[in-house]
This record gives sequence, structure tokens and C-alpha cells, in this order.
Amino acid sequence: MKNVELRFIREMFDQIAPRYDLLNRLLSCRQDVYWRRMMVSEIKVPAGGLLLDVACGTGDVAIEIIRQKGSSVKVCGIDFSTSMLMLARDKIRDMHDGSNIHLLSGNALNLPFKAETFDALTIAFGIRNIVDKLSALQVFYRTLTTGGMVLVLELAFPEKGLLPAFYHFYFRKILPLIGALFSKNLIAYQYLPCSVESFPDPYSFAAIMRKAGFQDIRWKKLALGIAVLYVGYKKKP
Repeated sequence: MKNVELRFIREMFDQIAPRYDLLNRLLSCRQDVYWRRMMVSEIKVPAGGLLLDVACGTGDVAIEIIRQKGSSVKVCGIDFSTSMLMLARDKIRDMHDGSNIHLLSGNALNLPFKAETFDALTIAFGIRNIVDKLSALQVFYRTLTTGGMVLVLELAFPEKGLLPAFYHFYFRKILPLIGALFSKNLIAYQYLPCSVESFPDPYSFAAIMRKAGFQDIRWKKLALGIAVLYVGYKKKP
């Protein structure tokens, strides 16, 4: 089984779902909101376009897409955590354009969509939880229309200046304690820094994207390298 962590990760996210948004804002000093807005601002889709948000969590990216791109687009959000999807459903229910967002339970490695379905695909803070990243990116590539784009937002460790030492200390020592205090799940917030630390550097991840078929790959470091936004395109053969 390529994705051996799937059950553990799904159960972990189900358990921390009630405090997930609160802790994201608290632990990132609300930078996570800004990072998602940055990712959505990079999306280029035609009027009436169809977008897929993988590992949609509590729906923040899908909601931001509708806010920025308007009601002419439609968004499908998919996640394997039913607790996260229930929270997303509650948020979307209160939106004026909530009918443009559709939620599904599913696995990123086995997306239930035909090839050439979506004009853009996003995944924020989710791909590090997938062991077989190449297979996931290949699945993403298949679901995109020709000319479609993939946008991957992921956490990272900064590499230069005085920030790395402070960030490593905060990420490994302080963050797990705060996360455990609010979520009552220490393991989840011990897992977080480990998953970020083991994620490929931008050059290596871009190479994986390229191997999956994506072209014109670029990335942008955010907040001095604490997060990285990757963009790639499905071009004509």
C-alpha cells in the first residue's frame, strides 16, 4: 500500500477538526489566511470554469475562490476527513454563493472524476500528508483540462538568516504544546513539524511535478520561506 499513513492521518484530522481553524490562525499568526488568498489570486480560469480543491479541509480555499473569482465559477472540494467536510458544509451553508461549492468525501490518490474535467486544481497544506506524491500529482494531471493549472501551497522551513533557528525551536517545541493544549491531541502537532521537515525542497518538489507531466513550473516563497506556493500547467503534448 503506497499511502501507508492514510488511516492514521484521516483519524488525526477527524479528531482535531473542531479546533483546526482556530489553531491554524493562532499558530501561524493568521498568515495561513494570507497564504490562501495569495494562492487563489494566482488562479487563472475562464468564466464558468470548474475548479477542484483537494484536501479541502474546512473549506477555506473553496470559499476564497468564490470570493475572488465570483459566482461564474464552480468549485468541487474533496477530503477524506468527514469531520472536516461537516465543518466546511456549515461554513458554505451561510454563503450567498454557497451553491457553487460542492463537497465530496474521497482520497487524493483515487479522485472520482473523468480525465480533462477541471480548469484548475488547488491543494493547500495537504500534499505533505501523501506518501506517494508523484502518483497524486499524476492523478491531478489527468483530471485537468489541457492548459489547466495546478497550485500547491505547502509549509516549509526557512533556510537563511536568524529565522531558521527560532522557527525550528518554535515548530518543534512550542507549537506542539499549544496545539495539544487546544486540540487535546499532542501526536497531531508533533506530526506536523515532522511532516514539514521531511517534505522535499522546492527544486526537488518541482522535479516531481515535472515528472508527473507539468510544465512551466514556478514557485514563490512566502513569509521568508515559511510557506511555498508552487504553480504548474498541463500543456499540449
